[in-house]
Amino acid sequence: MKEEWTGVLVGRMHNADVTLEDLGNELGYNKSYVSMILNGTRTPTGAKEKLEEAFEAILARRGQEG
Repeated sequence: MKEEWTGVLVGRMHNADVTLEDLGNELGYNKSYVSMILNGTRTPTGAKEKLEEAFEAILARRGQEG
Protein backbone atom coordinates (compact mmCIF):
# COMPACT_ATOMS: atom_id res chain seq x y z
CA MET A 1 0.00 0.00 0.00
CA LYS A 2 1.27 3.44 -0.93
CA GLU A 3 1.93 5.83 1.89
CA GLU A 4 1.01 9.51 1.66
CA TRP A 5 4.60 10.69 1.96
CA THR A 6 5.54 8.94 -1.29
CA GLY A 7 3.02 10.98 -3.28
CA VAL A 8 4.24 14.18 -1.69
CA LEU A 9 7.85 13.31 -2.49
CA VAL A 10 7.05 12.33 -6.09
CA GLY A 11 5.30 15.68 -6.56
CA ARG A 12 8.26 17.56 -5.12
CA MET A 13 10.62 15.57 -7.34
CA HIS A 14 8.55 16.43 -10.38
CA ASN A 15 8.50 20.15 -9.56
CA ALA A 16 12.27 20.20 -8.95
CA ASP A 17 13.16 18.03 -12.00
CA VAL A 18 14.71 15.37 -9.77
CA THR A 19 14.56 11.91 -11.34
CA LEU A 20 14.44 8.44 -9.85
CA GLU A 21 17.95 8.01 -11.16
CA ASP A 22 19.10 11.19 -9.36
CA LEU A 23 17.63 9.95 -6.10
CA GLY A 24 19.06 6.46 -6.60
CA ASN A 25 22.52 7.82 -7.33
CA GLU A 26 22.42 9.91 -4.17
CA LEU A 27 21.52 6.83 -2.10
CA GLY A 28 23.58 4.23 -3.92
CA TYR A 29 20.40 2.45 -5.09
CA ASN A 30 19.29 1.73 -8.63
CA LYS A 31 16.30 3.63 -9.95
CA SER A 32 14.19 0.45 -10.04
CA TYR A 33 14.58 0.02 -6.29
CA VAL A 34 13.69 3.68 -5.67
CA SER A 35 10.60 3.17 -7.81
CA MET A 36 9.62 0.09 -5.80
CA ILE A 37 9.87 2.09 -2.58
CA LEU A 38 7.81 4.96 -3.94
CA ASN A 39 5.19 2.56 -5.34
CA GLY A 40 4.88 0.71 -2.04
CA THR A 41 6.28 -2.59 -3.33
CA ARG A 42 9.23 -2.34 -0.95
CA THR A 43 9.01 -0.80 2.51
CA PRO A 44 12.48 -0.72 4.03
CA THR A 45 12.88 0.69 7.51
CA GLY A 46 13.72 4.38 7.47
CA ALA A 47 12.90 4.79 3.76
CA LYS A 48 10.98 8.03 4.23
CA GLU A 49 13.82 9.72 6.05
CA LYS A 50 16.51 8.40 3.69
CA LEU A 51 14.69 9.43 0.52
CA GLU A 52 13.71 12.84 1.86
CA GLU A 53 17.27 13.52 3.03
CA ALA A 54 18.64 12.46 -0.36
CA PHE A 55 16.14 14.72 -2.12
CA GLU A 56 17.12 17.68 0.05
CA ALA A 57 20.82 16.97 -0.57
CA ILE A 58 20.23 17.04 -4.33
CA LEU A 59 18.38 20.35 -4.05
CA ALA A 60 21.13 21.83 -1.87
CA ARG A 61 23.80 20.78 -4.34
CA ARG A 62 21.80 22.38 -7.17
CA GLY A 63 21.24 25.54 -5.14
CA GLN A 64 17.48 25.03 -5.11
CA GLU A 65 15.04 25.20 -2.21
CA GLY A 66 12.60 22.42 -1.38
